[in-house]
Amino acid sequence: MTVPTGDGGMNLDARQRAMLEEMGIKLWWPVAAPADVPAPPQAAAPRVAPEAAPQPARASAPASAPVTWPIATPAPPVVARPAAAPSAASVLIEPPRLLYGPEGDAPGGWLIVADMPPGPDGRHAEPFAGDAGRLFEAMLRALQLHTGAVPVQLMRTHRGVASGQPGSPRPLSDGLPMPAIAPQVVLAMGPLASQCLLQSGEPLGRLRGRASRIALPGWEAVPLVATYPPAYLLRNPADKARAWADLCLAADQIDAAS
Repeated sequence: MTVPTGDGGMNLDARQRAMLEEMGIKLWWPVAAPADVPAPPQAAAPRVAPEAAPQPARASAPASAPVTWPIATPAPPVVARPAAAPSAASVLIEPPRLLYGPEGDAPGGWLIVADMPPGPDGRHAEPFAGDAGRLFEAMLRALQLHTGAVPVQLMRTHRGVASGQPGSPRPLSDGLPMPAIAPQVVLAMGPLASQCLLQSGEPLGRLRGRASRIALPGWEAVPLVATYPPAYLLRNPADKARAWADLCLAADQIDAAS
């Protein structure tokens, strides 16, 4: 037997319910909904994208003529001006001195014009003294010039003021004096001698290595070969091979004229 309970049934206490259960009478109790049961989910509202904030209207740029950019004009190349030749008025040349060869009227030969400034006391020592002199003599011996088969004459050139005395240096602007024995080739040793005789401002490294013509009256037919002086070669031994090539080139001018 089942006895309903609740609002419409009997109000039984715990003792009475226990007695009825012992008698085999089951009681029916209405089951209350549990308090922690969540409420049925509600349909979520569809998400709506937020409206974009209205952008302020851009003012349209007034129509204008197309901008024309100036065309860059390349600068003209810089042309290096050649250096001026040393002033011949400030360059002194000494009278020729015979180094090798017979005295008298032996034809042809060599004329060596070398940069040889005077010493601190203003006087000139022997040509190419010291180590420079020994190197200079070795160069001439290598060409067999010490035998005297052909005359070899030396003129020393330097800067200074002419004294006007007989046999003293004279300005090169007065002209290059022709020795009594007209040479077949001129060997210019040093930048001062080379630039003055060629009337050129080019450095010695560009003047050497070729046979040129002297730019002084009366010497146009005499070939000139420029080379390094012995004092320079002592400081720069790597250029000795170039100097030797210059001496051989000068010797070739002698052979061509013979």
